[in-house]
Amino acid sequence: MPQGPVRARGTRTIAVANQKGGVGKTTTAINLATGLAACGQSVLVVDLDPQGNASTGLGVSEYETDVYDVLIGGGRFEDVICRSEIPGLDVAPASADLAGAEIELIDIPHRESRLRETLAPVLGRYDYVLIDCPPALGLLTINALVAADSVLVPLQCEYFALEGMTRLMKSIERIRRAYNESLNIQGIVLTMYDSRNNLCRSVEADVRAHFNDRVYKTVIPRNVRLSEAPSYGKPALVYDLACSGAQAYARLAAELLRREGVGPIGEAAE
Repeated sequence: MPQGPVRARGTRTIAVANQKGGVGKTTTAINLATGLAACGQSVLVVDLDPQGNASTGLGVSEYETDVYDVLIGGGRFEDVICRSEIPGLDVAPASADLAGAEIELIDIPHRESRLRETLAPVLGRYDYVLIDCPPALGLLTINALVAADSVLVPLQCEYFALEGMTRLMKSIERIRRAYNESLNIQGIVLTMYDSRNNLCRSVEADVRAHFNDRVYKTVIPRNVRLSEAPSYGKPALVYDLACSGAQAYARLAAELLRREGVGPIGEAAE
């Protein structure tokens, strides 16, 4: 069971969410977490997607208990957390059982805040907790948004993604009013970007015009090495640090820390 000191600065819990699938959400969660760990931060990735891609993408494939056992089975988060091969980066893995949690949570009191309550005892061990959400606004994602301080939105540079962004913002506002008044937008990350594509450039211009400084300067390019890395159980920053996708996520981690006033730590963030 991972141990660590209580962090004086306070833990930042970020939900990586988008109602639309295939936008690079899990890729962003695992590579941003790796980048933050490389910058000297202590990080926990909570895999809340029944597909479990964040878990396997970080090399965690064998475990006895998972997030389902905490949310539904009454287990403890500290018993679920696994160490990854990356120093400073732990994982709370998911299994396919989570697919049934959407229904089972309905009968649990305070079902929308179950994750927040069970996660609280381990928060002090980490600088950052990243929650990888499923691509739907069901009870699992609602739990993530209630537990989070902020939401990071990966946004694919295409027209339909813009339409989904409007719906997501309305959903976040409803969660803020009903359950978590301190929830805010951490930022929007443009993913799968191809500078040769006129539509990509047009979508980027529209998003930046509408959301202004909420959009990160760092853009994640469409990159085959990002797609290959999970099949080896590694984030791209470990699989091929020199590739354009890995370099972009390293810059994104440094930009996030600068925005939060933490500042880059060590060469990996420079």
